[in-house]
Amino acid sequence: MRQARVKAAMTAVVTMAMLSLGVGPAGADPTVSVGADAEGYAPVDRPGPALEVPAAKLAASVECTANATRATREVALFVPGTTLTPDEFAWNWFNALDDLGFPYCAVTLPGNAMTDAQVSAEYVVYAIRHVNRISGRKVDILGHSQGGTEPRFALRFWPDLRQMVDEYIAFGATNHGSPLIHALCPPALGCAPSLHQQLPDSEYIKAMNSGQETFPGISYTNIYTRTDEFVQPNLDDTGTSSLHGGGGRITNVAIQDVCPADLASEHIAIATYDPVGYALALDALTHDGPADPARIAPSTCRRTFMAGVDPVTFATDLAALDATIARELALHPRVQREPAPKPYVFAD
Repeated sequence: MRQARVKAAMTAVVTMAMLSLGVGPAGADPTVSVGADAEGYAPVDRPGPALEVPAAKLAASVECTANATRATREVALFVPGTTLTPDEFAWNWFNALDDLGFPYCAVTLPGNAMTDAQVSAEYVVYAIRHVNRISGRKVDILGHSQGGTEPRFALRFWPDLRQMVDEYIAFGATNHGSPLIHALCPPALGCAPSLHQQLPDSEYIKAMNSGQETFPGISYTNIYTRTDEFVQPNLDDTGTSSLHGGGGRITNVAIQDVCPADLASEHIAIATYDPVGYALALDALTHDGPADPARIAPSTCRRTFMAGVDPVTFATDLAALDATIARELALHPRVQREPAPKPYVFAD
């Protein structure tokens, strides 16, 4: 059974990787901050800069369902993870929302989200404004991994967006970076720009978390799994994916908080086929405020797949996703350091 193999493999990978990098019990890793000091960074309410990406590229990056225009409910905006495109949601979430009749959009980030995340954030800025404009409603953001950080970077440095967003839902987000990414960035070879930016001590992470981590009027649901093979430490809500303070309504929840025996949910599963991740996100989408784990039915723990996943094509769908990840990690141009912070992140 595939899940049994994943349980054993993910537990071993996470345990060994955390020990090798000196990551101890939850909250013990000194490289993962709960928030960066605002000193030296732009005030949180300073108007955002003009977008540098050409308007035509931004416009071409967003695709929406027909019912997103003049929508009758909030529109979901999907932001893919590192190495990926919105295709990661095509065989799961898009099917599920089509069945529910929910409107949605997705933004394609440059270079499969492997280039400068600050530039990718401009695409998200445009996408939020565009979806808000065509729908006439607030936007519900769903981001996977790195795709959970660009929306937060956008909300931090473009404050006009805050009144346009209702829900922020993230799956395994690298909100405070992950020391496990060091394994993908050996000094002799370097790695893709956005991988550098997801290390715990990166300038991107510091800037994104400066001042405050959340904003009033937005509900934040941060879904993570303790057996994530890329994003750690994530053993409880002091870990890297969780957010604290700032005035937003926040739920930080592990898959294992709902289903304690679930050791199979890993970094890719949590956003693409895990039934608990789906149930938590859908709960946030269909209720006021963030997800409430108490509303998730116990029967969810006995399911194999989230809604929208076709069991017949699951193996080939997941294999195609894995192949994209492997190709991008192997072939994307590498650099020795992260891109320089944009001038607008600083106070002066």
